[in-house]
Amino acid sequence: MENELNVTYITLGGFVDMDKYKYLYFSVVFTAFILIIWFNVTIICLIWIHRNLHEPMYIFIAALLLNSVLYSTNIYPKLLVDFLSEKQIISYSASCLLQFFLFYGLSSSEFLLLAAMAYDRYVSICKPLQYPTIMKKTRVSTLLVLAWSVSACHVVVTVILITETKLCNFTIKAVFCNNAIYGLHCVQSRVIAIYGVVPLINLVMLPMLFIVYTYTKILIIVYRSCKEVRKKAAETCLPHLLALISYFCLSVYDISIARVESSLPKTARFIMTLQIVLYQPLFNPLIYGLKMKEISRHLKQSLCPTKII
Repeated sequence: MENELNVTYITLGGFVDMDKYKYLYFSVVFTAFILIIWFNVTIICLIWIHRNLHEPMYIFIAALLLNSVLYSTNIYPKLLVDFLSEKQIISYSASCLLQFFLFYGLSSSEFLLLAAMAYDRYVSICKPLQYPTIMKKTRVSTLLVLAWSVSACHVVVTVILITETKLCNFTIKAVFCNNAIYGLHCVQSRVIAIYGVVPLINLVMLPMLFIVYTYTKILIIVYRSCKEVRKKAAETCLPHLLALISYFCLSVYDISIARVESSLPKTARFIMTLQIVLYQPLFNPLIYGLKMKEISRHLKQSLCPTKII
């Protein structure tokens, strides 16, 4: 739908059975959003408050959870409004492209943060004596800045290319502005298609290869070490691997959905899209809160102070 005051609106056509289930959708998503904010912010605050958690490993975890909060805040409020609205529409230039930028900027920065965490674990386990020298505050800060800025720079180029592409369709087959917006274009841009490979390589494939390399080195060292070292490595590396595997699987779906959406039922797309924005922000704090010994201890102490001696 194109209109007044030179503002272009597009219809979000990915919703299913809104007349029947809109209040159910709203209740489920609202509950999930509250839990996501509560879980993530609680652990971020614990890391901020307790000085013994001011170590690179926990700082990276806090950054990852902050990324989840920003990621969810970009998607959930608009989604909740749409569930209760008669028409699910969004301003293309003012809101949709911003949502697209934040969604992929924060999504790709998650891979870079996970790569930074893998590097931290690699140095900690494979070069323990050099760890304090290598993982200084300045290096940790640099890695965090790069994780957010590099992904933002890649995605902003894609957004600029998209803004210069003419629209012929004004209904997007999604519940928010993801890569389904390419279906709005009159002609599929070869420049966008070619450039799209660059962020895929730099922000997904290269971090994944780096993580595989670091964990291969870690496994070799751990295999040759004593039982105590293996136990410590498992405690710190397992949550990271769980977060990485789950996020990679969801990202593969999002990358491929634009190419197979015509053959995928609308209900299946709706469910899978909600899973993309639900699982990682909700499960990350659970994984790190329950599996990381120090965080778990402080969490239990906060919830049940009288039971901790």
